[in-house]
Order: sequence, then C-alpha cells, then structure tokens
Amino acid sequence: MKKAEGGVASIPKKGVFKRALEQWDLQTLVLPGIILLIIFSYLPMYGLVMAFQEYRIGDFPGMSTWVGFKQFESLFTDPNFFLTLRNTLVISLLKLTIGFVCPIVFAVFLNEMRNGPIKRTVQTISYLPHFISWTVCALLMFDFLSIDGGAVNEFLMWAHIVDEPIGFFQDGKYFWGIALFTDIWKELGWNSIIYISAIAGVDAEMYEAADIDGATRSQKMWHITVKAIKPTIVLLFIMSVGGVLNANFDQIMMLTKNMGNAMLTEYADVIDTFVYRMGMQMGRFSFATAAGLFKAVINFGLLLGANWIAGKAGETALF
Repeated sequence: MKKAEGGVASIPKKGVFKRALEQWDLQTLVLPGIILLIIFSYLPMYGLVMAFQEYRIGDFPGMSTWVGFKQFESLFTDPNFFLTLRNTLVISLLKLTIGFVCPIVFAVFLNEMRNGPIKRTVQTISYLPHFISWTVCALLMFDFLSIDGGAVNEFLMWAHIVDEPIGFFQDGKYFWGIALFTDIWKELGWNSIIYISAIAGVDAEMYEAADIDGATRSQKMWHITVKAIKPTIVLLFIMSVGGVLNANFDQIMMLTKNMGNAMLTEYADVIDTFVYRMGMQMGRFSFATAAGLFKAVINFGLLLGANWIAGKAGETALF
C-alpha cells in the first residue's frame, strides 16, 4: 500500500484480468450471454464482405469474386431503393416523434392518478398488447378497419363523419397512420415501464416542498417529474435515433400480408422488406447485403451524432 500526498494511503489499482479472476462466479453468470453475443452478433459480421463481392450460392464465404463498390452503385441507381428509403424515414420519424413522446406522457399522467386499484388496472391493461404477436395484431386491425362491418367504419358512418366505408387497407395513403397507431397501441404500456421506474425514484419530499411553495399540479409535473426523468428520456432518445432506419420488419410484413398487398407497396415497402425481397426472394445476396450495410452505417452515424450533440448540450450521453 502506497502513501499518496498528505500522508493518505492509496490502494493500488488491480488489473482487469486479476479482478475478473477474483469475480469468477459473477463472470461465469455473464459468460453464456457473451458467447451468444459473439455467435449471433459478431461472427455474422464476417458476411458483410458479400457487399463487395458477387456472391453465388455454393461459394465459400469470403471467396467470391470481388467487385468493389459495384453493389452500392446498383443500389443507389435503383429507383425502388429511394422509395423504400422515403417510407422508412417517414414511418421511423413518426415513431421517433409521436411514438416516443406517448409513453412519457402516459407515465407522467399515470403517476398523477391517486386511486391505487384503478392505477394498477390501467397499468396492467396497457402492458397486455405487448405480449400479442404482430400476426394477431394485424388480424385485429384487419377486422376493426374492414370495409364490411369493421368497427371503425361502422362508427364513422354512425357519427356521419363519412358517407361510405373507408378502405384503410385498400389505399396506401392510410398506411403510415396505421403503422404509427398500431405501434403506439402495442408498445405504449411496455415502453412506459422504464419511465414509471424512474419516476418512482423521485423523492416525495420534493413534491411536499412544492406544495408548501404553492406549486400547481401541472408545475409539479413539469418541474419535478419530467425534470427527474430527463436523463432517462435523453438516453432512450439517443438509442431511438440510432435505430431510425429500423421500421419494424415484423409489423410491416404482417400488416401487408407479407408484402402481398400490392395496393400498399408504394407506402409500406421499407429498407428491411426491400432487403428481404432482394436477398431471399430474388437471390441477389450481395445486393441485399449492400443495402443492409448501408442501413447499419447510417444508423451508427446517427447514433454517434445524437450522442455527441447530447454531450455538447450538457445532457447525459451514452459514452
């Protein structure tokens, strides 16, 4: 043990491997997760070399003919790619703005409910849609939005809002709204859990002090509750920005019947479905890999940019 300046003893730092050996029991618990991460997340990255090759079935991975940036040139000259990029950005930005804010608002207002049993009931009900698969969710939407006796069309006609049923799944212009609504409905309660947990950690004395100072309910919500969960909001927003080109493949595929509804293709085709169609259905594996790599690089760049801006603004950043 060495003595630092002023005569205070300082404990020498242990090396990473020495600390890992001392915590072998904890490291053993983490090991299976690390192995799975390596197998399913890192090893498959080797396949990215296909984006710079002309891969054909039967070629040994990484041994195909190298073509440089030919696949990317084909990608950026493909008119369908920019259509899918537009759809991806619109759907993702709707979810990033409206869809991101809804769980925050829900958590804050749920915190303001004073009736315990009703509060717990609402909270439990809000979780349930998360556990419904997108297949079931899509079937429910087909039923509710159906032209023939769908609940939504029946209500709109009963209220004299429309004169005839609306073909929600027969006209692509409604798809972006459907995608946003179904995502909010399905994930609202689940996404609010982390905010509810953060609010639970707020010191109750802060609310009591605000009551003494004469603060209104809305002032307490804004200056205490929202401010307390602000670091959590910033961190989750950064992570959401990093996935802005992910438009939820499962959701799109189910709502379009595996892209079989041609009336929705113009508004529903996103990068993920484009990659699936090019790679799995048309066998253009290198081309699909190039599209997927493009998406990953843009997402990573946006993540770094959002994290840098948050750090410069004095907010909590990921790294």
